[in-house]
Amino acid sequence: MGNSLVLAKVIIAIGSALMFVSGCNQSAINPEDQDSAILDESNADGNVDVWLEQLEVGSRELFSAREAVVAALNLKTGDVVADIGSGTGLYSLMFAEEVGPSGRVYAEDIEPLFLDLVNQRADDAGVDNITAVLGRENNISLPMGVADVVFIADTYHYFRDRQAVMKSVYNSLRPGGALVIVDYDLEEGESRAADKAHVRFGKAGVVSEIEYIGFEFVKDVKVRGLDENYFVLFQKPE
Repeated sequence: MGNSLVLAKVIIAIGSALMFVSGCNQSAINPEDQDSAILDESNADGNVDVWLEQLEVGSRELFSAREAVVAALNLKTGDVVADIGSGTGLYSLMFAEEVGPSGRVYAEDIEPLFLDLVNQRADDAGVDNITAVLGRENNISLPMGVADVVFIADTYHYFRDRQAVMKSVYNSLRPGGALVIVDYDLEEGESRAADKAHVRFGKAGVVSEIEYIGFEFVKDVKVRGLDENYFVLFQKPE
């Protein structure tokens, strides 16, 4: 797929995709009955690098602090990591390096065009331990007990049916597995910046919802470079 076509598809899709999920290598798991958008490809023009520069820039905390975020996960060789709402695949590619050839990264997104982009980036980088997963609005579409770590960054507040999604996350983790959520914090009564108007609640609300699903709160991790975003670690009971 040419770069210009990929960019056009992503731009067309972004209006619907970013309403509930933010922001993928060699194969895609395609769940049955997937609700897919029909996209207009008639105006294919531009370069995929332009789109990547919109998300992968130093002004975004999750980009500028990416190395510190990955380090805070303490991934081990051979780990299986699920990157939920993987978007451009920035973290999926970094996780793939951390877990090594014996590990696996599942890059999940509900937008097939993001998965195309990640597959392309993985191919270009010679990475072969990433599997792109086409999720659904209410299910991440991963096998039960497959993951050691589930990572959800700048995505949780976009979920339309958070309870259903997080139940599927719970099921995808092995007993004792880790869940990490990184998202924009919002204190009660705090006014929101225009670009965060879609964020409905902060860390306290997220922790309460995740515990309700059955996860155990482990700790709030302070990560260098994350000022507007929190990093919270949970565990699935043994």
